[in-house]
Amino acid sequence: MLQRALEDDVLVLTLNRPDKRNALNLELCRALWDALDTAGTGDGSVRAVVITGAGSTFCAGADLDGVYGDDFLEAHYGMLGAITTVPVPVIAAVNGPAIGGGTQLAAACDLRMATAAARFAVPTARNGLAVDPWTIRRLVHLVGGGHTRGLLLAAETMDLAAALTSGLVQREGDVTDAIALAHDLAGLAPLSLAYAKHVLNSPQLADDDPSLRAKFLACFASEDAAEADAARRERRRPVFRGR
Repeated sequence: MLQRALEDDVLVLTLNRPDKRNALNLELCRALWDALDTAGTGDGSVRAVVITGAGSTFCAGADLDGVYGDDFLEAHYGMLGAITTVPVPVIAAVNGPAIGGGTQLAAACDLRMATAAARFAVPTARNGLAVDPWTIRRLVHLVGGGHTRGLLLAAETMDLAAALTSGLVQREGDVTDAIALAHDLAGLAPLSLAYAKHVLNSPQLADDDPSLRAKFLACFASEDAAEADAARRERRRPVFRGR
């Protein structure tokens, strides 16, 4: 159901329900949530995460043939929240259609890479369902109000070209490209990445919020900052340890 592969310090999570077009059910949401919680333990073994889908679909959304009650909603939104709070970058490798919950899953990630087969849609108006306010605001933040209105009110579908133009997708590429990018990110300073991600995903916090200030100052006082300075003077690549 969920394949996990650790490639050095990059965790690759593959939704593996190709017969259901990788639709999200309770078990898959819980498995993703657990994997992301494990990645955020802070032991340094995972520096970046890639999420992709098996077969030709990234994720067809929620499995409407399964149980779709409070337990599913809790697991679904808990999993999306875990993506935004895990202190390492998460990349969506969108290898095909990302519909409904699939678009939510991709949008929750920090960066998105997609192939020409990618399609994004949130057709809640076609099935009588709804997405939570966080998802709507997240889409507005990523692609702007006009594109979000098209997705939600007109039930439009975005292809790769539109996703690239809107900013929903940062780069064209497949899962191999996404893993290569993840390895690049894994070589960057973990505290700096975690701080930037925290600010980007916490728009409700004021600029003078104590938690933001503490994380900001911690970067300057870190061993990694000293290592970067030493590496510049010694003309070598820094080796960051996240402390």
